[in-house]
Amino acid sequence: MPYLFGGLVVLNAITLGYYLFLQQPSTTQTLKSAQESIAQPLEFTNSAQYIPPVIGTRD
Repeated sequence: MPYLFGGLVVLNAITLGYYLFLQQPSTTQTLKSAQESIAQPLEFTNSAQYIPPVIGTRD
């Protein structure tokens, strides 16, 4: 029984290593269509000027 468990652990490590390091990710059609549908990037507003000063400072 310990050999079976050890074999499954080794098989799991090999499978994980294959999918993480060896297999190259492929771009799916859904991802391509989603990337093409993005026409306008998101607006960013810098709100750092509205943050109150740190407690203990005299600003």
